[in-house]
Amino acid sequence: MSPSPMATPLSRLLRCCWLLLLFAGLSPRAHAAEDPWSPFDMPWFDRVGVNDGLPHSLTTALAQDQRGLVWIGTQSGLVRYDGYRMQVFTATGGPKADLPDTYVRALLALPDGGLLVATNSGGLSRFDPLRNAFHTYPVGKGGTSSRKIYALARDGNDGVWIAGERGLDHLDLRTNQIVVVPTGADTSPRNFSILQDRAGNLWLGNNNGLFVRRRGTHAFERAPRPSGNAAVDAVLDDGIWALDEDRTGRLWVGSTKAGAVYRDADEHWHPVVGFSGLQPNRERRATVRDFVEVDPDTLWLATDGNGVLAYTPSDGTLRAITHDTAMPSSLPGDAVRALMRDRSGNIWAATDLGVARSNAGARKAFTLLPSTHDGRALASSNVRTIFVDSRRRIWLGMNAGNIDVIDLDHGMIRHLHLDGDQTRRDVQAFAEAHDGAIWVGTQGLARVDPATFQIQSSVVPALEASPVLHLMPDGERLLVATYDGVYRYDLRTRALTHFGNDPNDPRSLASDTVRLITRVGSQVWYVTGRGISIAANGAQDRNFENLLNRPDDPTSLPNNLASSVTTDPQGNRWIGTYGGLAMLEPHTGGEPYRFRRFDTSNGLTSDNINAALSDDQGNLWVSLPNGISMIDGNTHAVHNLGARDGLHVASYVYAAAARAPDGELLFGGLGGLTILRPDWQPPESTDAPLAVTQAAINGNPLPFGRLPRPGESFHLTAHNRSLRVDFALLDFQATADTTYSYRLDGLDEDWITIPRGSQPTAIYTNLPHGDYVLRLRAQTHGMQPRVIESALAVGIEPRWYETIAALVGFGALLLALLYLVTQLRTLYLRRQAQQLQQQVDLRTQDLLIANQRLDELASTDSLTGALNRRRFFELAEEVRKESREGEACIALLDLDGFKAINDTYGHLVGDAVIHHVAHAMRMQCRGVDLVGRYGGEELVICLPNTGLTQGMVIAECIRGSIAGAPFEHEGEAIVVTISIGVAAYQEGESLSQWLSRADSALYRAKHDGRNRSRAAE
Repeated sequence: MSPSPMATPLSRLLRCCWLLLLFAGLSPRAHAAEDPWSPFDMPWFDRVGVNDGLPHSLTTALAQDQRGLVWIGTQSGLVRYDGYRMQVFTATGGPKADLPDTYVRALLALPDGGLLVATNSGGLSRFDPLRNAFHTYPVGKGGTSSRKIYALARDGNDGVWIAGERGLDHLDLRTNQIVVVPTGADTSPRNFSILQDRAGNLWLGNNNGLFVRRRGTHAFERAPRPSGNAAVDAVLDDGIWALDEDRTGRLWVGSTKAGAVYRDADEHWHPVVGFSGLQPNRERRATVRDFVEVDPDTLWLATDGNGVLAYTPSDGTLRAITHDTAMPSSLPGDAVRALMRDRSGNIWAATDLGVARSNAGARKAFTLLPSTHDGRALASSNVRTIFVDSRRRIWLGMNAGNIDVIDLDHGMIRHLHLDGDQTRRDVQAFAEAHDGAIWVGTQGLARVDPATFQIQSSVVPALEASPVLHLMPDGERLLVATYDGVYRYDLRTRALTHFGNDPNDPRSLASDTVRLITRVGSQVWYVTGRGISIAANGAQDRNFENLLNRPDDPTSLPNNLASSVTTDPQGNRWIGTYGGLAMLEPHTGGEPYRFRRFDTSNGLTSDNINAALSDDQGNLWVSLPNGISMIDGNTHAVHNLGARDGLHVASYVYAAAARAPDGELLFGGLGGLTILRPDWQPPESTDAPLAVTQAAINGNPLPFGRLPRPGESFHLTAHNRSLRVDFALLDFQATADTTYSYRLDGLDEDWITIPRGSQPTAIYTNLPHGDYVLRLRAQTHGMQPRVIESALAVGIEPRWYETIAALVGFGALLLALLYLVTQLRTLYLRRQAQQLQQQVDLRTQDLLIANQRLDELASTDSLTGALNRRRFFELAEEVRKESREGEACIALLDLDGFKAINDTYGHLVGDAVIHHVAHAMRMQCRGVDLVGRYGGEELVICLPNTGLTQGMVIAECIRGSIAGAPFEHEGEAIVVTISIGVAAYQEGESLSQWLSRADSALYRAKHDGRNRSRAAE
């Protein structure tokens, strides 16, 4: 059949529009020279919306204050955000010092921790962090020229430029004085944007175009531009909504309807290729609302309706970043009013459907997902197999008969679909024949022409009913793995042969379910559902060497269900199983295969290994049901990939993995295709502050400006004993994967961990007076985990009755009262003594009887009826003293798997099991034998006049009787077994040494598999 590059006519139209936009400059491959995956690597956005606390979905402005918190302007108020909590400020219309208008148009963070807020109809307001209140400037005389203010910009000193609907103003932050700035006759009263560049020139984005006031002058003039460049003229003469200066000194200018241009450091103007000037049909372009520099050669343009445009000046590539209904990680909305890069490198976008942020530094991994309109997206999120052909193309087998072919050299994805009886069948395997043809394993076999992508379905009729799990070329033959064994298909003669498992032949194929066929050196390994069968070559169909899990051998294959086999650059062979990862130890012919196991005890997040791949440095990467982990090739330390590395979709259930042509690692699953860049390292950066973002003393919130910074202190008066501290790591990255804890030195003995999903908050009530240190801790996860801590002093004044003087007075009064009470008590006790003496004499006889009973109870364990530890040691010591070497034995017993019984049935049943075992022991012992409870689930027997041989016989009798008589609980038989260590007495050793040797024998019984007896040496 013919491949269908796009699924619908609408998607074809969208792709054509995209190509017209994109290829107006250069091809995407030119920009992807260093990273062939860059055309496919779309930013991952974490969204913040109304459900998270925003008062309105339409967001308009962004700023990061001096402490590192993010402020968000909306059409219904202002929000302060620390990554977990929001404080919303609105306009009440009353005398309270609130916002003059809820529609926020622009924000500017100030050095004192405050904030300037430009509104749509209320003028300009300044937030005072020392009072958590707003001061609104007047409109008109002594204030701003406009009620509607579009933009704010610093003047390089202690002032701010204010661009508004009716003029340009300047605010002196030291005096709070505002003066009007004349702009000249050529300008319109309406000013949309303002910028003072690093050279001191003042650029004005006006409704009549772009104007500039040179440093040292007082008059504005039209921005000079070259003649004859219609695209540049169209932008500079249009209404200018956005201005920005990047790190290299380029000036970026965004217009109302003509797109954007930029001026380089040499004052030469350049169009934004594909987005400058009016379109050929005179149709207006989307308004450019803001710019942000993502990296030294990439700038994002915020547009009002077309999302974000990512532009690379060096090669002129332009890429649209838009909302996609099929991708929750896409931009929330396409009307973007503001962009911001915070101090941790995150890029924030204020859209009509909330705020989104993307971690530009999380590029270790990314996920390729389906999309409704991007020609570089997958057809399905269900990636079942991955294959790389000799032409550098990557083939993805998916569910429902879908095949995607990623062409890295041309930056595109081709979508194919099986037809006929193979329609909607899962594609689970690929192989490339010697002629370049791609063979497809699905319900039977299909063949794809590598040049035309024409598909020939159901090539081998005899296999139409067989789901194909894997394919491997073997010369002129194709080895086909299925649920009913292996088929060998001759590509020339089309002959088909079969071999499988023979239940009567232990050296036949280990199982008919063959999941993988791979060549390991000169051998062929068949990975089945019940172990691995090793053949000397592809022609062998019997007499396999089968690798199986041996339950009693920890060096055997961890689990019979294996998934993948890979070899690292050092020659180590690794096998992924559903019991952990196994590394093959050095092996010579004739010896059993032995493995070193890696599992959750080593740091993996799961024992179920779906796929394993090695990178060029010898590190091993494995996909798990809940993520991806790396095993360091040198230290074998385990590192788990996280959201800070770019891993956001962690759902891997198939053995789908492959190395890309340029060394990237590919893993497939239910969450799309994960592309992993093993060599990529994030840039060096300092830790974000772990800051107090809110605090309340006795329920009264502290103003933001009075919150203590690390190293500063809280001071609580004598009547304030409750403290609530909200804190956060202000990097705004992977907030759900950051672990928080806190501790108040002087009160808490250990760190208090905040449960995952809860907001980081420390709460203390009824604190005693004194001096403390509140320690806060944040722990990040991923490939570069970090622990960030901060400390704050906490001082609490004493109440009057807690002072030293009050305590001394209370002490003196207490002593006087004690003296008086003592005298009265003495008189009373003398009178009572005579009466008590009479009662003592009468009860002496009863006490003697009771003491005799108590002596019995003190010698017996109440649960088992056996001797308690103290009494057993006394009697066993007597036996030791009276015995000669080899004439007495001690047997130490321990219940096997007792913790599992307790965990499954409860401690009451566990106690009943101990009683049951003790009773069975006494039934097997002689009258002279001493049976005692050693501790917990351990019991002990002292056997006088008994040699080691006889002692082992008694031990085996006890063990056998217990193993053969399960404990009944509510109709269910609980199998109980014990392990026993027996030691014969050696002349001159102490009781402790005797017991220690029995304990060592018990340990060997446990180590040898439990439910057995072992004699001490």
